[in-house]
Order: sequence, then C-alpha cells, then structure tokens
Amino acid sequence: MPDSLPAPTLDKADFAYLVPHAGDMCLLDGVVTFDDATIHAVSTTHTAPTHPLRSANGLHAVHLAEYGAQATAVHGALRAKAAGATQPRPGMLVSLRGVKLTVERVDTLAGRLDVFAECLLADDTGAQYTFRVEHEGREIASGRAAVIHPA
Repeated sequence: MPDSLPAPTLDKADFAYLVPHAGDMCLLDGVVTFDDATIHAVSTTHTAPTHPLRSANGLHAVHLAEYGAQATAVHGALRAKAAGATQPRPGMLVSLRGVKLTVERVDTLAGRLDVFAECLLADDTGAQYTFRVEHEGREIASGRAAVIHPA
C-alpha cells in the first residue's frame, strides 16, 4: 500500500460481528475513519476470483452499490455501538437512487477501493445516506441509499 493511503484504524474483525454480511459477502476490509455523520472504509475484495457477486464476465460496476450499502450498515452499527447499544437494530436496504457509474467492471482495477458514506438523516425508523466509491482518487460510483429498520 503506498504511503499516501491511510491505513485502516478498524479491521474487518472489529465490525464484522455487528453487520449481517458474513463470510465472503462482508465486502469491506477495514474502516479508516468514522464519526457521527461519515465513514471512510476500504476494500480489496473486488479483485477476488471467488467474489460472491462475480459472474463469468467479471464483477460489474453495479455491485459497487453494495459496497456503498455495506458502508452505511457498518456506519450505522458503529454509531449504535458508540451510543451504548449492545446490538444494532437490523436494517434493510429499500432504495438506491441517483446511482452513477463511471466504469463498467471493477475486477480489473488493481489496488484498493475507498468507500465513503455520509448519513443525511437517521432515526428509529431508518436512515438516508449518500455514498461514493473511489479508485486511486477517482470517483467510480456514487448514489443515495435508504435503509429502514423493520418493526
């Protein structure tokens, strides 16, 4: 990893137990920073030949929305943990809006992905986030995600 890229402060083991994404489906490798409103996560799973979303044609960029959604899940879980919750409330992704992709495939991109999410609104019923995914400082995906917490 080049010196210019910040190293994660939280490894996958520090948050994987807080989210429902298990095994290879837990796509994020670590969290660089997070606060009450934002998260910066990283991943290199997009190049894995065993990626659970990969087809015979590779990993399509549309799956970057899942990276953004997982960043929102990790952020919500870390917020809940910081607020003293012993277990975060389950969430369900119900909407993706304004998704923009600037590449067709991501499995051909060497190195890591930087995944950013910002919480626009959160309450007991759900949350609204924006997300963006960058590769080598270039935005390759962005959009908005809505999550609900089922009663």
